[in-house]
Amino acid sequence: MLKFTPILLALVYGLAMYRFSVWRTTRELDARSTELADATLRDLCARMAKALEIERIKVHIYEIDPINGLAAPDGRIFITRGFYDRYRQGVVTAEEMASVIAHELGHVALGHARRRMIDFSGQNAMRTALAMMLNRVLPGVGMIIANGLMSLLTARLSRADEFEADAYASALLVKAGIGTAPQKSLFEKLDHLTGARGAATPAWLSSHPGTTDRIAAIAANERKWQG
Repeated sequence: MLKFTPILLALVYGLAMYRFSVWRTTRELDARSTELADATLRDLCARMAKALEIERIKVHIYEIDPINGLAAPDGRIFITRGFYDRYRQGVVTAEEMASVIAHELGHVALGHARRRMIDFSGQNAMRTALAMMLNRVLPGVGMIIANGLMSLLTARLSRADEFEADAYASALLVKAGIGTAPQKSLFEKLDHLTGARGAATPAWLSSHPGTTDRIAAIAANERKWQG
């Protein structure tokens, strides 16, 4: 029984981390967000809602500077203030912003948003248990190895989610009559907008696929659908 104690402790730790992460994320988003009021973007959301046959798509502005879109575990969609400001400045078009919202809707519809929170907690638990076991064989370096292995797994799962959400967004944008052109044009701007141009992180360590790969996947989906 004692040999299983590290694993049981890690599982308890993972469950506790999951509950705490959900609570902390929800509290942070509630305190620092307001509902989107822009008429143009709300009209585009209405078109996507009609395509989905739902009453409305509710979007919030999250008051932080980094450029990003977010899907909360409870299904809410957020655009950061930094991203929204780029839209107001004319750097990003309304249709490109709609593609971000469609992408985040994909994460919600496909269960990524909730699963990511669970995965995060589960991976922490696995990392702890693995480190405990490795430290018995390789004292002092077990945590380093465990961190490296879990980082590779996390990056791979996250990239798969991004491709799936991109495909969902493409299908929704086409059905709503917006098309995929804004989705692709935004990806072409994204590295510059986020300051990621020239970043040296290898693709297999990155949590997001490369821009070129994402655009190519969208084009491949379009060819498949047209065929």
